[in-house]
Amino acid sequence: MDHIILIGFMGAGKTTIGKKLARRLGRAFADTDKVVEKEEGRKISEIFASDGEAYFRAAETRALKSLAESPEPLVIACGGGLPIQEVNRPILKEMGKTVYLTAQTGTLVMRLSRDTSRPLLQGGDLEEKIAQLKQQREPVYLSAADICVATDRRSFASILDEITEKTAGA
Repeated sequence: MDHIILIGFMGAGKTTIGKKLARRLGRAFADTDKVVEKEEGRKISEIFASDGEAYFRAAETRALKSLAESPEPLVIACGGGLPIQEVNRPILKEMGKTVYLTAQTGTLVMRLSRDTSRPLLQGGDLEEKIAQLKQQREPVYLSAADICVATDRRSFASILDEITEKTAGA
């Protein structure tokens, strides 16, 4: 398949950049979190609260598999934890080009400081939680990615230009 899949930490810009990239390339956009919410009929925070993270991760894998079957090439934003599930990594590789959107911890803290919708960041020191999760997830993001693109202090146009150039043919 020729999908362009965006992975990375919460707040790296996957959804915002994904929508803009899809518009630029004339493709449909999909967000695995939105697919899960639609399929489940409830918000991710509600899924975490009532059924737990393991249930959510299984729903996330089902969403990824359904997007993989799309006959048209999509731009797909994945939830931050999706690549962490080992079962998802080969699916990502088969789907097209995987782009890891990176951002420094300070940037993520600024972007996420007022966001109360992310269950894994609730309670405690935000910067510490982000730093710990990033440390755990970064090696997996790097192994799952075909391309890495930094989003810190860059214009959307610059980020889109780099992704477009590096995924030409996808």
